Amino acid sequence: MIKKILLASTLALAATASAQAACDINSGRVSIVGNEFPAIQTIGKGAMACAGAGVEVKTNLTADHQKINVAGMTGNPAEYTSAIVANSSIVALMNNDLIRPLDDLVAKFGAGLKKNQLITVNGKIMAVAFMANAQHLVYRKDVLEKAGVGVPKTYEDMLAAAKTIRDKGILQNPVGGAYKAGWNIAQEFNNMYIGYGGEFFKAGTAEVSINNEKGVAALKMMKDLSAYMNPDYLTHDSNATSAEWKAGNVAIMNMWGSRVGPLRETEGSSQVVVDNTAIDAPMTVGGGKTPATTLWWDGWTVSKNISDEDAEATFKALKAAIDPSILNDETKPQAVWLIDGYQPTAAAVGVFAAASMGTRPYPMRPFQGLLHSALGAELADYMQGKESAEKTLADVEAAYTAAAKEKGFLK
Repeated sequence: MIKKILLASTLALAATASAQAACDINSGRVSIVGNEFPAIQTIGKGAMACAGAGVEVKTNLTADHQKINVAGMTGNPAEYTSAIVANSSIVALMNNDLIRPLDDLVAKFGAGLKKNQLITVNGKIMAVAFMANAQHLVYRKDVLEKAGVGVPKTYEDMLAAAKTIRDKGILQNPVGGAYKAGWNIAQEFNNMYIGYGGEFFKAGTAEVSINNEKGVAALKMMKDLSAYMNPDYLTHDSNATSAEWKAGNVAIMNMWGSRVGPLRETEGSSQVVVDNTAIDAPMTVGGGKTPATTLWWDGWTVSKNISDEDAEATFKALKAAIDPSILNDETKPQAVWLIDGYQPTAAAVGVFAAASMGTRPYPMRPFQGLLHSALGAELADYMQGKESAEKTLADVEAAYTAAAKEKGFLK
């Protein structure tokens, strides 16, 4: 028994030493905040493998990451040495001057990183991307076949399919959606507004412009869809919507490509749901050709308010976490990886379709996040029937304008 314990201890120490050698870190602190979906959990696990003697690595992966990353990186030294971000969430960190340019670190330690991984803002590398993402159609093949309807190509098709599914008594609330008040519902508006051909701001300015026919049409479509959703839809983020899917309560929804893999796992679900979960391209709306969705990247940053030693340790740990060696049968379906050796899986079809259809990237304007926050705070009033679309959009514009003036984007 003692020999077995000694052997196990020796193997554990060897594994730790091997991981540290691969990371090439001998000292420093690494503390990562980010979202909690499987691909990011894989990155967090990869970074944690760099922990050992003289190297501390911690992760806080939570759906509330955007509520805590700014505060957690504001101190000096910052609580978090890195935030895992996307197109939208990096903006708040840059606006508050909380992340450092990575050009020097990339030059020293970035061998093997590809050009399309280096997120450059105003000529400086501000993040390293490891995956692409987009929202697109997810549907139940068996339910659509039973209802006698085709795969929706437009949101109008989705509404018609939902009505048929309900009218035939197959499912009462067949539509799913991450419509939780706050960030999620704001993103659904962004998608729909883009699909109608809307522009968020007057050209070349920070002056908001959404209280128009396209904005009203976007809200009306969202309200029409909500009539076929769980009555508690304003509390449903991506996690809750995915749970509804796995429970067999939903047949058609707009969902992130990064969530498709878990939807095809039997844990918390049934074989019928797993076998009949299918995906397709993002839908259009209102006769438009532009998909009602946005293209995204997810990547990691390095805090400004930390020591150079911690910055180097953080960069090396996260670079090790996106090494091609992380790709295996379990991790490949988790994302459209921007990593050498990745070959698209069936779960990537929707994201690749979004890219090929000319989907617009989520805007990285410094003031876009202020509009996103205003939308998230105001849209629930319309969805609950408390006020008109025009009044809600006017409230959004007023809230955004006040915030933009406070931040100096508007006079």
